[in-house]
Amino acid sequence: MKLRTKLILMLGLIFNLSLFAQDGYQLSGTVTDSGNMPVPGVNVVVEGTTTGAATDFDGNFELSVKSGDILQFSYLGYVTQSVKITNQTNLNVVLQEDASELDEVVVVGYGTRKKSDITGSVSSVKTDELTAYPTSNAEQALQGRAAGVVVQSNNGGEPGAPIAIKVRGNSSIGASSDPLIVVDGFVGASMPQADDIASMEVLKDASATAIYGSRGSGGVILVTTKKGKSGRLNVEVNTTYSIQNTSNRLDLLDADQFAQYQQSFNPGYVQGTENTDWQDEIYTTGNISNSQASFSGGSEKINFYSSVNYFTQDGIIVNSGFEKFTFLSNVDAKITDKLTLGMNLFGNRSTKDGISTQSSGEDAIASVNGGGDDVVSLAMRFTPDRGIYDANGNFTQNSVGDGIENPWAVANKIVNETKSDAFRSNLYASYDILENLNFKSTFGFSTTNENVGYFKPQTFQLSTGGASIATLKRTNILSENYLSYNLEIGKGQLSALAGYSYQKVTNERFSASTQDLLSDDFLWYNLGAGTIQNRKITSSWSESEIQSQFGRLNYDWDDKYLVTATVRRDGASNFAENNKYAIFPSGALGWKISNENFLKDSNSISSLKLRASYGLTGNQAISPYQSLSLLAITEGTEVDAAPSFSVSQEANPDLVWETSYQTNIGLDLGMYNNRINFSFDYYNIDTKDLLLEVSTIPSYTGATNLRVFQNVGEINNRGFEVVLSTRNIVTDDFTWSTDFNWSTNKTEVISLFNGADIIDGAAPGYFSGKDTYILREGEPVGMFWGHEYTGVYQGGDVPEGSALKGSYQAAGDPLFQDINGDGIIDTNDEQIIGDPNPDWNFGFTNTFRYKNIDLNIFFQGSYGGEILNLTNVQLYNGDSNALTDVLNAWTPENTSSNLPSNKTRDREISSRFVEDGSYVRLKNLSIGYTFPQDIVEKIGMDNLRLAVSGQNLLTFTKYSGLDPEASYFGGSTTATTNAVQGHDFGNYPTIRSFSLSLNLKF
Repeated sequence: MKLRTKLILMLGLIFNLSLFAQDGYQLSGTVTDSGNMPVPGVNVVVEGTTTGAATDFDGNFELSVKSGDILQFSYLGYVTQSVKITNQTNLNVVLQEDASELDEVVVVGYGTRKKSDITGSVSSVKTDELTAYPTSNAEQALQGRAAGVVVQSNNGGEPGAPIAIKVRGNSSIGASSDPLIVVDGFVGASMPQADDIASMEVLKDASATAIYGSRGSGGVILVTTKKGKSGRLNVEVNTTYSIQNTSNRLDLLDADQFAQYQQSFNPGYVQGTENTDWQDEIYTTGNISNSQASFSGGSEKINFYSSVNYFTQDGIIVNSGFEKFTFLSNVDAKITDKLTLGMNLFGNRSTKDGISTQSSGEDAIASVNGGGDDVVSLAMRFTPDRGIYDANGNFTQNSVGDGIENPWAVANKIVNETKSDAFRSNLYASYDILENLNFKSTFGFSTTNENVGYFKPQTFQLSTGGASIATLKRTNILSENYLSYNLEIGKGQLSALAGYSYQKVTNERFSASTQDLLSDDFLWYNLGAGTIQNRKITSSWSESEIQSQFGRLNYDWDDKYLVTATVRRDGASNFAENNKYAIFPSGALGWKISNENFLKDSNSISSLKLRASYGLTGNQAISPYQSLSLLAITEGTEVDAAPSFSVSQEANPDLVWETSYQTNIGLDLGMYNNRINFSFDYYNIDTKDLLLEVSTIPSYTGATNLRVFQNVGEINNRGFEVVLSTRNIVTDDFTWSTDFNWSTNKTEVISLFNGADIIDGAAPGYFSGKDTYILREGEPVGMFWGHEYTGVYQGGDVPEGSALKGSYQAAGDPLFQDINGDGIIDTNDEQIIGDPNPDWNFGFTNTFRYKNIDLNIFFQGSYGGEILNLTNVQLYNGDSNALTDVLNAWTPENTSSNLPSNKTRDREISSRFVEDGSYVRLKNLSIGYTFPQDIVEKIGMDNLRLAVSGQNLLTFTKYSGLDPEASYFGGSTTATTNAVQGHDFGNYPTIRSFSLSLNLKF
């Protein structure tokens, strides 16, 4: 009986154990935020027990559970979430930000601050915004993402084109207004790939930028790249492939229409035998392939992050392209409890196959041929009744107007290659001297080597073939050392910073060119094969240094009242001996109104802060030696011919820094547990002692046409910025968030040297030096300059206040406003005819997420800016192909037309060609799908996401040209200044893309 009892007991125990084994099991899962980013360090606990785990770097966790358990997921800054276990083996949890607790840390100059404690104007750009759609660089991804920040390609969709960024308008006329880019503490660095960026902050007012002194007048962009964290090795792969096409084309005449057009005013014109669409000949389908792999991990003592990226693009114009290989590596090591060492390495190699666009009328070997260097404008101008080759096998020539090169030949036969290697290293040591006192020392070095080769074969008909080569070697050394101190004083928190910075930049340049090569087989690798009479050699060396002392004090009292004081003293070698040093101070106040007793318990207002700042920043962004006398060398062009020299620039020992006096008033508001966040800023910037190169009356015998940098006056920028972020719907399965930014900038020339206007032109060289813009006191910068078009002359008496120009006195000719009433239209009748400065810019993003599906819709646009359409100046001129609109020009039978009659006239700069440049663009539309975790784990991954997207899908605009984001700088003698805005001619077209993206995590 006892044996039987024991057996029953044993069987019962085994049965109970088996039930327990069936009930308890291992659960794995992933925790992400609303942006689908993994959240490391989340506490996962079985409710009512001490059993738990923490998510790793990729948000993954494993935990022993049983059916019916309730898991609690908690992490600082996020709403605690509970999930009941119902036999799941895999669990994906999305945590929502708890805006009442979350106070993100924002990077500022030489440190970090809690966002709620910032007194300056700072815009933070999220990583997922920078990677929302494929771009070749992070600057391009910044467009429309931050209020007061305008981003534009310098040449449309050209592969590898540089990007221009303006923060709160142009702070200068003749010196650079580009913002200072600081990457991982390296001042003046190039931007890394978007996938490598952990955070990006744009510092806009003096309180935020004055810590960078003379470098901060154009704003500062702080970039922090990703770093590794302790835990297992993590691997991430991102790859994108895009198909690209032109987003717009001009409606040009075909061969029959062109013959009809020409014969209407040139009856003897004989139509050619071909019908060639030159736009079809130069445009093609382009593509982008972009792949990146990153590796990260570490331990308690050391962590690392490394990535490699390969980007290649075939442009939408034949034979244009760009290829770039990039690597980045970050290593941080905690040597002792007090000492931490770190290293940041960055490098890239790129090759750009360029196509000549944005005509200046002269190519790289100084061959002038009616603007024949620009393939886009050539395709517009070249007559459509000619083929690529003539009966003799030579490239065809234009049948009317200027002699210009065949566009197919320019696109396919000219070689224009730029190779560039860049490397940057930045080392740091951080030592805790005392509990609250830290010393940090950094040493950085960067070098850039660039080689530009240009080759034109001898087969061209109108211009001489030849080759050129230009090289640049730039080295940049940076050393910074600073102390930071933190101390609690009663209810207050004091932090102080003091440091020293030294930076030296050296440039070495060489260029050589020749023409009439013995053979076209050499490209630019044997310039000795060219004629000595046309051989040119130049070389130069320059060096600039800047040394600085800087300091900052922050005092926060009772988490209500904030004070920031900053000062920097800069000395730059660019300036004259007596003006090498300048001091740039700033101060700011902040009041956390929501922490006052009368708002502390508000149900609607979560946060409310008032900010005010005033300070000075500077600008020394001119080339070295601009305050000194310079000599120009004229090389000998024949055997035994001696070189000569002459004075090219007069000295200006009184040259001083540009200084911007900046005021900023801001308000930050969060409502309903910060589901709604609103920021408002008003700014006013007075920039005095403007740097501009102007002509002078020589004080040297025999010198002519001397130019010198002078301090010529003052400009003002002022405007408003509004940022609104809302989380409209937040549920377990569905979220909808909106981000909107809107900004204005009104610029005005306050004073100029002696009050005199500065008038110049940015039209192509073969426009015969036409003036196109003006700087005038009391007016915005870069106003368009020309004649006011008043309509078409109908014959008979000329309307009062108007006159006809030159020899064009017949019915159907254009009328212009006669300002002085003398009946003659000349330069005395030129006036302001338009304003390129937009009234406001905006960006508008909506992000939707339903379970594993996400949708992003991003609009970007501008309102109020005008464009001077120089393309139409050419195409309505009568000496080239034309738009189909000319078929409706004025005739005796069509007198209601506002287009003058068809004939060959002077290329006029008039209000007829000034157009509204306002636009709204669907910049990005993307939809993605993140595969369920149980499927992903079966194939050995941590995450798998697919996305399809389209860029520049729709543009709503009244502008008749290819693209309202015009950026032509042309043949202006002040083309490097900020005065040239809103001109359009021969730009590389904007691109429409369709992309497929894949994200893998292991």
